[in-house]
Amino acid sequence: MTYADLVFSGGPVFTATTQRTRASAVAVTAGRIVAVGHDEVRELIGPETEHVDLAGRMLVPGFQDAHVHPVWGGLDLMRCNLAELETREAYLDEIRAYADANPEAEWVLGGGWSMSAFPGGTPTAADLDTVVPDRPAFLPNRDGHGAWVNSAALRLAGIDANTPDPSDGRIERDAAGAPSGTLHEGAMGLVNRLLPRTTDDELMQALLLGQEYLHSYGITAWQDAIVGSYGDAGDPGPAYVAAAAAGKLTGRVVGAIWWDRLRGLEQIDELVAKREAYRGGRFAATSIKIMQDGVAENFTAAMLEPYCDGHGHFTDNSGISFVDPAVLAPAAAKLDELGFQLHFHAIGDRAVRECLDAVEHAIAANGRGDRRHHIAHIQVVHPDDIRRFRELDVVANMQSLWAALEPQMVELTLPFLGSPRDAWQYPFGDLQRSGAVLAAGSDWSVSTPNPLAAIHVAVNRVAAPGYEEGEYDVFLPDQAIDLATSLTAYTAGSAYVNHLDDVTGTIEVGKYADLVVLDRDPFDGPATQIGATRVLQTFVEGERVYAASDA
Repeated sequence: MTYADLVFSGGPVFTATTQRTRASAVAVTAGRIVAVGHDEVRELIGPETEHVDLAGRMLVPGFQDAHVHPVWGGLDLMRCNLAELETREAYLDEIRAYADANPEAEWVLGGGWSMSAFPGGTPTAADLDTVVPDRPAFLPNRDGHGAWVNSAALRLAGIDANTPDPSDGRIERDAAGAPSGTLHEGAMGLVNRLLPRTTDDELMQALLLGQEYLHSYGITAWQDAIVGSYGDAGDPGPAYVAAAAAGKLTGRVVGAIWWDRLRGLEQIDELVAKREAYRGGRFAATSIKIMQDGVAENFTAAMLEPYCDGHGHFTDNSGISFVDPAVLAPAAAKLDELGFQLHFHAIGDRAVRECLDAVEHAIAANGRGDRRHHIAHIQVVHPDDIRRFRELDVVANMQSLWAALEPQMVELTLPFLGSPRDAWQYPFGDLQRSGAVLAAGSDWSVSTPNPLAAIHVAVNRVAAPGYEEGEYDVFLPDQAIDLATSLTAYTAGSAYVNHLDDVTGTIEVGKYADLVVLDRDPFDGPATQIGATRVLQTFVEGERVYAASDA
């Protein structure tokens, strides 16, 4: 009798397959699943077998985050981290404390503030000067599309009333035209080009810290949504390669190489070279990240119709398409021809349409391949474009945590979208009904990487327990999806995006034992408690990479 190395039994198993959605036991040998079933699997328990008694708790495939920034998240944890705070006063207190505790730091770096904490979503240099008067400070917000800077940073960068806005961003200004302390999108580059270089050691430390954090939420694989030089964090690519070579990369990672939106097709040879350099072990940079627009809160998301002024009247601003569609289409065709997957950021309905058009152009040029192009965020999707996801085989990459009413949505988005666009947001239900493939991710460090909190919102369209920012109604309930669909999107769906579905994403014989033990069966209780579910243990190839203290 050949016994298994590891056996889970005594609880429900969500396999994420259509063939069998529930089992009660799983056996693992040499990192692979060798049996899925019920009591008969227990016969594989021998004297050396590790037996995990589920005791009624659920076993699920490892979660896979299809859009995340773990190195940036790790750096945020190492720097002045504002992500857990909510108010202007709390931010200033934390920044003061960090600056006082790090007097040797040339710059005060960090971030994670919420736009809803400030009038109009724009903090001021004057406020920041009260806690950091002696050196420059650069603090991006949670979504990474804006930064709070102090007067020292503005002076160092030479930003004043005469400085023009860059083509891909905006300098927030006071009534006299002077910079007020918030830089949007490409305007951040005026300052972050001056920041001290993040060292290789810091990037490695951040990667390992971010990886540990993701494992604590049951995430065993992910797509790093920007591999390349962007923002204030440095290029995480070499850190991934080094970690993989040293045997320290326990997650399975696809890297999305950054498309420089200020350049054109002349950069493609460099992207090909990076793809060859950025691979090894569990890491391969086979995707290209194209950020097609900004975000709705600062009016840089690209919209088909102009934004409203908050009173229902159109303005003259319809956002920014960072990549000219005349460049985007041939770029998509060439990248597709070269075997790259396209990973688009699209928030506004015009940006979504431009990305779909680019994929359609690539198909017309090259025929259909198995690239599995995907559009992340999909906040506002015109109803005419819903069906095109399925028709073009474009995966809908959901950040479902955001599909709930909260202060930023209520104060900084809804009044400026106006009707009917306010009802076109996060249309997961419509996409599912159209037959689109759904994948899921978090965009951490923009928001928590907790898959159960995001799944809770996908099912309930309200914030998960512990993540509420006030009492709000259900947000567009017709766009809710069921628990099984959402769990599958966060496992098998994201594995499909990552081209890992042949070896992970479901619990089936022959696949890697990338598995997660939850503290309960989320199907066996009210939907309002899905988000209270916790991860107890995380396994990659049968090796435990995380265990909660009460596991």
